[in-house]
Amino acid sequence: MERFFKLKEHGTNVRTEIIAGLTTFMAMAYILFVNDLFLGENGAGIPHNGVFFATAVGAGLVTILMGLFVNIPIALAPGMGLNAYFMTVVLSSNGQITWQAALGAVFISGIIFIILTVTKIRQMLMVAVPANIKHAITVGIGLFIAMIGFKLSNLVAISVNPGTDVSGPIGGGSFNLMLGDFINHKDTLLALIGLLIIAILMVLRVKGALLIGIVATTLIGIPLGVTDVSSLAHANWLPSFTDLAVGKLDLAGAFHIGLFDIVFIFTFVELFDTFGTLVGTTSRMGIMKDKEKGDKIIGKAMLVDAVGVSAGAVLGTSTITTFVESTTGVEEGGRTGLTAVTTGVLFLLALFIAPLALVVPSAATAPALIIVGVLMMSQVRQIEWDDFFHAFPAFLTIVLMPFSGGIANGISAGILSYVILGIIANIFGKRKERIHWLMWVLAIIVVCRFVFLGSE
Repeated sequence: MERFFKLKEHGTNVRTEIIAGLTTFMAMAYILFVNDLFLGENGAGIPHNGVFFATAVGAGLVTILMGLFVNIPIALAPGMGLNAYFMTVVLSSNGQITWQAALGAVFISGIIFIILTVTKIRQMLMVAVPANIKHAITVGIGLFIAMIGFKLSNLVAISVNPGTDVSGPIGGGSFNLMLGDFINHKDTLLALIGLLIIAILMVLRVKGALLIGIVATTLIGIPLGVTDVSSLAHANWLPSFTDLAVGKLDLAGAFHIGLFDIVFIFTFVELFDTFGTLVGTTSRMGIMKDKEKGDKIIGKAMLVDAVGVSAGAVLGTSTITTFVESTTGVEEGGRTGLTAVTTGVLFLLALFIAPLALVVPSAATAPALIIVGVLMMSQVRQIEWDDFFHAFPAFLTIVLMPFSGGIANGISAGILSYVILGIIANIFGKRKERIHWLMWVLAIIVVCRFVFLGSE
């Protein structure tokens, strides 16, 4: 391990790396429970056991690959935001798009990622899109996820006006939002308790706060009658290979969804999440001090990330991407791929706790979505609010995601408004704004999206 991971060269040792890997796993293991909310039978419709298997195995294998191939302490798993979009695609189609077709779309996006990464177009996009819009995308997705968490926990209730149709993860049509009834409904009360528990743990800086909060809330739900543990008495604690979604992706069906949305959504959301996490984590490690070496490492990491997207689709989960929680392992001293390998092995071992994941109620996992929304909101301070040229596109990007129920709508509005304002500023204004040629291309694509696809 010393020779392979170059531990001494990175100023670390086996013990430190393993502890760092365990820390990273604790910080991101909540995805084992939360992912089923989006992709499971109550979400996109994939069998519960299939979701858990794909999440654990996908995260485990791709994270191990990152550790062995790139030798950095970055862990990967099905990404928050992309799994929410996956569910939205299936549920908002009124049965026209199956989860198998949606997996096919994820697989195709992975192939596109590989091509974009090898040709370095993916890296070029990172330069083309303004930093303010990148930050706004993260914030908007955070609000989108938080809204889903509020709805699934019933902390926010939806009152539908007569004669209207409500669909999608956060509702649509004519409706009113109101505070949920946590006095008379035990599941809502449990969700409120869970939200407070996780918030307190976060304030106390307890590692693995999300996972601990989910487990604690699940246990509190037993005497409240919300958590049903009766199935554990006859549970099989060995990994189950039944009801899996492995290899069930539908590529032909994916093309009926429309290649544009596949490229547009998965590329942008995955692109910024991955790049931001990689740069932030490697900067903490000091790798980016040597730009040439840092760029090479990020390029290899992006390739593993791209392969993970398609691999996850084959296994039966939405886009697998780098997790910002990897920074917790770096803070514990993780500096090499041994940290990632440790985290990956722990995800594989998680197959033995599948029965526990199936008894966790949504009231215990939904609060974690709200907390994730809080964490993603932190990027809002990076936006230049004092400069309206940057503030307006960023604002549209943020608010249209949760309010229109679509991540694509926010990204589209941000890009298009930025280019339009740039044109006006350059022609009539005193300021001159340099707009990257790729932003012009993206703006044209956005216009075509609305002309040919409408608001779908």
